[in-house]
Amino acid sequence: MSIRWGIIGCGDVCEVKSGPAFYQARGSELRLVMRRDAAKAADFARRHGVARSTADAEELIDSPEVDAVYIATPPGHHLEYALRVAAAGKPCYVEKPMARNATECREMVEAFERARQPLFVAYYRRALPRFVAVKELLASGLLGPLLAVSHVYQGRVQAGGAALPPFPATGWRESVSESGGGLFLDLGSHVLDLLDFLLGRLSRVAGSAARRTSSPMTGVAEDTVVMSFATDSGVLGTARYQFHTSAQVDRLELVGALGTLSFSVFGREPLELRVADQLERIETEQPEHVHLPLVQSIVDELSGAGGRCPSTGQSAERASEVMDRVLDDYYGGRQDAFWLRPETWPGGRGQGAKGPRGPG
Repeated sequence: MSIRWGIIGCGDVCEVKSGPAFYQARGSELRLVMRRDAAKAADFARRHGVARSTADAEELIDSPEVDAVYIATPPGHHLEYALRVAAAGKPCYVEKPMARNATECREMVEAFERARQPLFVAYYRRALPRFVAVKELLASGLLGPLLAVSHVYQGRVQAGGAALPPFPATGWRESVSESGGGLFLDLGSHVLDLLDFLLGRLSRVAGSAARRTSSPMTGVAEDTVVMSFATDSGVLGTARYQFHTSAQVDRLELVGALGTLSFSVFGREPLELRVADQLERIETEQPEHVHLPLVQSIVDELSGAGGRCPSTGQSAERASEVMDRVLDDYYGGRQDAFWLRPETWPGGRGQGAKGPRGPG
C-alpha cells in the first residue's frame, strides 16, 4: 500500500528540507501540491516531478488521489487547514510550531480525535540519526545520573545575512499574527520539543521575554528569552535565546554525575562526550532532506508497515504549552487570540506596535 500525499503551501521549506521526502520515502507518493500562486505551484510540481498542482486548498484536501495532507504554511493558517483535513477524514502532517498557541493546538488535537485520524507534527529532530544517537547515549548510562541541562542560542538567524545591526527582516517568522510570536516560536520550539523527546515532559516552567533590538525592520515580537524548567525525572534546566546578535552560539549541554554531553541543535558538528578526563567526538549522519526519517515513520505507521511516528499532535502541544508559559507576560496572556490585541503587548505594557520595548 502506497500513501499518496498532498502538500498545502509548497514554499521554501518544501524545496529541500521536506518536499522530496514525500516521494523518496518507501511506500510514499507525492500526488498534488497547492500554493495560492498557481504559477509557483505549477513550477514546484514541474521541478519535483509531481503530476498535479492547484491554487485551491479545498480541491487538494477533497481529492480522491490524496490519502494524507502535509500543511507547510506559516502557523497562522495551520488551524484553519488542519480542521478542514480533519473534516475530510484524512491524516495530517503539520509544520512546526504546530500553531500560534496551545489553545489552537488543543482544538486541532480534539478535531482529529473526533475524526479518528492521526495528527503528526514536523518536529523532525525526533527521528534524525543525530538525536536518536543522543537518546541512546543517555540511555547507556555513560553520563551517570543526569543532573542538569542547558541550551544557549544567539545569532543572526540568517547565516548569510548582515553581521552587524540592523539585521534583515525575517518575514512571517516575526509577524505575531502569522507565527504567534517571534523567532522563539520558530527556532526555540525545536529545542523544547527535543528536550521533551530526550528527557520527558518539561514542568515548573518559568521565564521572561523582551524586545531588546530596536531595529524597525524586525517589529515588536520578542527577540530575547530566558527560561528555567525541570523534567519529570528531576533534571533541572535553563535556556537563553538572543535572536539578533552578530555572534553565533548554539550549544546544548547535558550534565551527568559521571560525564557531560555537548552538541549543537541546529548544526552538524560532532557530539562531544566527556567522561572523566577523556573527550570523544562522535560523528553523526545528517540526511539531505531532514524530514525524511520522520516522514518515513509516518508512512510506515499509516501503511501498517510497523513502527510509530514519534512526533504527534499531543507531543507538539506540550512544546506550545511551554512557550505560552514563558511568553505569557510579554503578550498580556496567550490563551486567546492575543495577536488581535497588540495594545496588550510587548510586555503587557500597552505599547502595542508603537515601540520595541520588553517588560520593564
